[in-house]
Amino acid sequence: MRILVIDTATQALSVALLEDGQPIGHFHEIVGRGHAEALLPAIAALPDGGRADAIAVDVGPGSFTGVRIGIAAARALALAWSVPLHGYSAFSLIAAMAAADHQEGPIAVTITGGHGELFWQLFEADGRTATTQPASTPIATLATQLDMTQFYGTGAEALVTARGDGTAIALYPEAARYSLIAALPPLAPSPLYGREADAKTIAERTAS
Repeated sequence: MRILVIDTATQALSVALLEDGQPIGHFHEIVGRGHAEALLPAIAALPDGGRADAIAVDVGPGSFTGVRIGIAAARALALAWSVPLHGYSAFSLIAAMAAADHQEGPIAVTITGGHGELFWQLFEADGRTATTQPASTPIATLATQLDMTQFYGTGAEALVTARGDGTAIALYPEAARYSLIAALPPLAPSPLYGREADAKTIAERTAS
């Protein structure tokens, strides 16, 4: 059983081909906003061009553009290969990575948002059980709300800076580590924005 994992929800471009849960090829690099140009070549460079029996894609939250790019590519490949497609949360993968590598207590995951806000969600120490719903909160406000001393994710440094104390561990979701959350209930392959998108389609603008 091979699974192609696509993750473009953050500044990282991360893809992996897993066979029976183990990566047999992967690419992970901080590309900023270069996902659109680099994604398909990264997939093509995987064994067998990334061809898989199923596809998993990070549906966010994170970069609105990055999330859309990843989902669009995943949908196109799933259709071309006639394979199933499902989504997973950026929060879940980062939390699972934190639990596996660092954390012994409750886990606070933060992801860089827009307009001075951070996406965030809290998890139990196992990194699998969420204790809050995903939210987006101004950094200054969130700094006064969370009483933890250790934070994970792409927004951790900004939060610690706003607090004036604490430890920031910058984690980007890594596609090669998807097996950490493979047993979690799958999500629909649709964007999980965490808040309203800045840009709207013509239909959305007309409706409003």
